[in-house]
Amino acid sequence: MIQLALRMYHVPEVIQVMLDDYFSGFRMRFSTNDYTTNWVNLEVGIAMGCTISPILFVMAMEVILKAAEGSAGPANLGGGCSMPPLKAFMDDTTIICSKEDETRRMLTCLDVLMSWCRMEFKPKKSHSLSIRKGKVDEAMTFTAGEQQIPTVSQEPVKSLGRWYDSSMKDTRRGAETLELASESLLAINKCGLQGKFKIWCLKFILIPKLLWPLLVYDICPPQ
Repeated sequence: MIQLALRMYHVPEVIQVMLDDYFSGFRMRFSTNDYTTNWVNLEVGIAMGCTISPILFVMAMEVILKAAEGSAGPANLGGGCSMPPLKAFMDDTTIICSKEDETRRMLTCLDVLMSWCRMEFKPKKSHSLSIRKGKVDEAMTFTAGEQQIPTVSQEPVKSLGRWYDSSMKDTRRGAETLELASESLLAINKCGLQGKFKIWCLKFILIPKLLWPLLVYDICPPQ
């Protein structure tokens, strides 16, 4: 899969050969007090601490997504707005389709591609959200890897840094963010640090922690 991705993105052949030699040398063995196993080639997974592995993983995922994106057209959001059917960050993939049959076709295509790449979905870590006429349709379910995908009505899901639940509102997340801000400010105020260090905690710890939820959620202070 990596070699296919390198060829598709026109990486020079000398770099392809170098990476092939590099990854073919990944081996591991175990030792105990009584014996030592033979060397075993590592063929699946991302090497911890390897700088190039995450980059190649993203490149390979892009090949998979490019192969699958033709299974469905752009999602119609209304008002002349549309969105690509696939959005992803690393292996966190979101499918957005306007029709049920397109969603099922997309899932089937991704399932086939993942099997070909010797990877697999984890349906229990995935969630589905179906909306009909502005309301959540809890009866509609989807499958991946021959297993049913839980709905957000059963358990909220976090996708690309944002939480989604069956209410389709940010009220709960807004309350959680306000509670976090209030409790954190109180904790900083009660700590035994000097004033300038409290300001440091506010500027470099609390504010960065609050910026993301304030960016992605519609949060209004209580009246």
